[in-house]
Amino acid sequence: MTIRLAVFDCDGTLSDGQAGVVNAMEAAFAEVGEPLPHRVQVRRIVGLSLPQAIRQLAPDLPEESQMAVVQAYKHAFRQSRENGSLREPLFEGMKDLLHRLHAGGWTLGVATGKSDRGLTSTLATHGLSDLFATTHTADRHPSKPHPSMLEAAMADVLAEPNTTCMIGDTVFDVQMAHAAGVRAIGVSWGYHEPDELLAAGAVAVANDMAELERLIDG
Repeated sequence: MTIRLAVFDCDGTLSDGQAGVVNAMEAAFAEVGEPLPHRVQVRRIVGLSLPQAIRQLAPDLPEESQMAVVQAYKHAFRQSRENGSLREPLFEGMKDLLHRLHAGGWTLGVATGKSDRGLTSTLATHGLSDLFATTHTADRHPSKPHPSMLEAAMADVLAEPNTTCMIGDTVFDVQMAHAAGVRAIGVSWGYHEPDELLAAGAVAVANDMAELERLIDG
């Protein structure tokens, strides 16, 4: 039996978590007394594991200070989730698309720079948990673009690279797909520009859910 596996990134692909990320980053840098990088810079690191993201945003900070920002970010993000101020809406049409893919025989997975706790909460909030047969996060793997998350997802469900696709909004997703030998499909509604995704090797970039469905079914 051939397993068709579609693996999705989360932030910027499934859900729009931009405000939550930027707000938590602002709080984290303020807590350690460092100036916040520009919001454009913050947007561009979404998808990386948190330690690697901070290293890119503040490369001149001593490692101890970088780790302090990491911990402050985790605290701020967790606090926003607990007090109900965090908003991570699904992109319009995404829930219906996932249900159609699942009903059509696709095995679904997630590979994300979020934490296990964050991903579990996001999927549960939107009633998606039961749709995904395999989920992998930065808590258990090297940061994207290392292929570890995709390789583990394929191993979980016994899928082969030639019947697997990775759907994401950043160059990191595309590079991870190539490193794992799977097809990379970009989406235009996330954090990196379509021309960047194509230049990195995405086979195409979807502008809406109908186009994304056609590309996945490829």
